[in-house]
Amino acid sequence: MNHQPTVTVVMPVYNTAAYVEAAIDSVLDQTFEDFELLIIDDEGGDESVTLCRAYSDPRIRIISQQNRGLAGARNTGIHHAEGEFIAFLDSDDIWAPEKLQNHVRHLLENPKVGVSYAASITIDDEDQELRIVQRPRLRNIKAQHVFLRNPVGNGSAPVIRRDVFDDIAFRAAKDDRLSYFDENFRQSEDIECWMRIALTTDWQFEGIEGAYTLYRINEGGLSANIVRQFETWDRVRNKVSAIDEGFARRWAPVAEGFQLRYLARRCIRLNDGAMALSLMKDALMRSPSILLREPAKTLTTLGAAIALRTMPVVAGRSFNAVLKKG
Repeated sequence: MNHQPTVTVVMPVYNTAAYVEAAIDSVLDQTFEDFELLIIDDEGGDESVTLCRAYSDPRIRIISQQNRGLAGARNTGIHHAEGEFIAFLDSDDIWAPEKLQNHVRHLLENPKVGVSYAASITIDDEDQELRIVQRPRLRNIKAQHVFLRNPVGNGSAPVIRRDVFDDIAFRAAKDDRLSYFDENFRQSEDIECWMRIALTTDWQFEGIEGAYTLYRINEGGLSANIVRQFETWDRVRNKVSAIDEGFARRWAPVAEGFQLRYLARRCIRLNDGAMALSLMKDALMRSPSILLREPAKTLTTLGAAIALRTMPVVAGRSFNAVLKKG
């Protein structure tokens, strides 16, 4: 590509053959056309990359690497990016056609904003909307807002200035590779990166009105995965503490309460009432203030956990419907 694009779209691909074509099509259907799409082949075992190679659009480049996980694939994409702005799209998610156009306009009109994002709508494996709309805070974002509630929401939501990544780049200890996302994280790599941006740079986070990402949720898996997810989040907390111990001392208990509540809601969707109730008890013990900060959502989650624990069949149906409304 001789022309330097305005936007680089980085799409890690790993065993998503069922979804990757819809993801690519949603990029090619953007109303803003001045982009390159870097597909990072992370050494999966299915036909995903074969499907990607069937596209002939000159804006697409496919870069293959040994498996390094989502963070490593994004790092490779950033390294090869030619755009002024970098957007990420997981290969099982989908964008609305106006997404890039709206974010590029937002960033051009607001030079202090480094991370532009918008709300997302969740979908299931059949592309059906789950009525769970991630409605983030959009304005006056401070580091504690990122830590407590992660307004960016998911990795397919933000469009970020290249300069932001230049400001947070570091050398990986194991191989001295220039990195932006921490490849030691196989979960929570997003929030770890956002917190480094929030705590170590002057770049602003700001959202725009509208929902432009269809974010796929796979509720399969065991409750043991919930435990691993919390353990990974705890590692993020430790990194935050290493960057700013005073900030972590003040905000980590509240952030932990919200994280435990989020995991409780996931357990409810998995119909695991016992773990959901245990997590909600821990959340309220760790930070009773989540009840004051978000009373409706906290009480709904607690009620669902109690009901699911005591009458699992009836409660599992009714409260999952309630949770899908947000």
